[in-house]
Amino acid sequence: MSSSLKERIRIADVFSKNNGEKVLIAGWIEAVRIIGGVIFIVLRDRSGKVQAVIKKNIDEKLFNEASELGSEDVVAIKGEVKEAKTSLGDREIVVEKLYTISRATKPVPIVPEDWEKTNINVRLDWRFLDLRATRNRLIFVVTDEAVNALREFYRSNGFIEVFTPKIVSEATEGGAEVFPVIYFDKPAFLAQSPQLYKQMMMAAGFERVFEVGPAYRAEKHHTNRHLTEYESVDIEMSFIDSHEDVMKMVENAVIYSIKKVNEKYGSYIKQYFPRIPEIPSNVPRITLREAHKLLENKGFKQPDPNDLDTEGERLLGEIMEKEYGSQLFFVTEYSWLYRPFYTMKKPEEPSLTRSFDLIYRGTEIVSGSQREHRADVLENQIKEKGLNVKNFEFFIKFFRYGMPPHGGAGLGLERLVQMMLGLKNIREVRLLPRDPERLSP
Repeated sequence: MSSSLKERIRIADVFSKNNGEKVLIAGWIEAVRIIGGVIFIVLRDRSGKVQAVIKKNIDEKLFNEASELGSEDVVAIKGEVKEAKTSLGDREIVVEKLYTISRATKPVPIVPEDWEKTNINVRLDWRFLDLRATRNRLIFVVTDEAVNALREFYRSNGFIEVFTPKIVSEATEGGAEVFPVIYFDKPAFLAQSPQLYKQMMMAAGFERVFEVGPAYRAEKHHTNRHLTEYESVDIEMSFIDSHEDVMKMVENAVIYSIKKVNEKYGSYIKQYFPRIPEIPSNVPRITLREAHKLLENKGFKQPDPNDLDTEGERLLGEIMEKEYGSQLFFVTEYSWLYRPFYTMKKPEEPSLTRSFDLIYRGTEIVSGSQREHRADVLENQIKEKGLNVKNFEFFIKFFRYGMPPHGGAGLGLERLVQMMLGLKNIREVRLLPRDPERLSP
């Protein structure tokens, strides 16, 4: 190139330029159309798209060169900004110089902007091409805004970010849904959550911590809401009166995140997605028993009286939005049968727990509880769950030297964004998703 790419401006900035200004832009060709003696090139970069025009009667050599180009070739274009009411954003570039940087092998295996017509598995096989689509890239721009808003909120409320091990000696939840790994000559697992280490930080006197990091679940689910590797936003906080303190913190954090996304990207989301995020004016709380009654009143009986299944959550989401006017709501007091050993039981009704799920548009996005902070009670609860107390001796130590009452929660980042944007498949929200079959790319 005879011109330095340091002179390049973003395509989005073209639309603030005056008629006749000279610019250098670069990106991927989305489309080339030849109509008579005129070539129209739609050029795309991360910030947007613009149309560039080359006329044969002005520069035949440039016209012939451009006629050889095709979709996904990378080029730089130097030219003059012109007002054009029929073009993208009422601006186009009259090309003076064209620099071919990289040619794409033809045919291109998928057309990024045709994402809706392309099977999700094929799209994931060619993910680097799939993510060139404006709509698909926007998912990750929104994710970035959402997670940074959560970080901002928690830091402003006295939390500090920590980074806990992802190779652990014991399954956090004590179940079978773990990925075993060989750690030198010892058996180990990929962490299901940072739970035990978050609680260690409460014993260490940190009082309020959060972590954004990967979590691993060896669940052989083939659904639109499960991943075997996902990003979890976890918090833990000390000196609480009950799980309600944790719920209020989580509620405010999620609303703050939705609000930030809406403020910055609401207009873009509206162009590409079925539903823009709405800011709830209230977040109702109902117990699991009340949830079952609401479902039964609509003729839907849950198969398990101690839990909510996926369909129950979905229908409950519809009921709560219609009757309570909120897409976001808590279900509390889950059964001890299905909650982890570290969950505090409801004192007056020990078959239930001081726990909660936050459900958004019919999908659980957060699970949390008050934790059991009394060492002797905790040890008994480990036994109740049929777990080997010796395997959790390192954990129980945290509680023997002064542990404050505490609680916490874990939020699935991909589920939050999936529900914000009204997406059908959670795999769209993970950069390179992992499910029971997919280990590549």
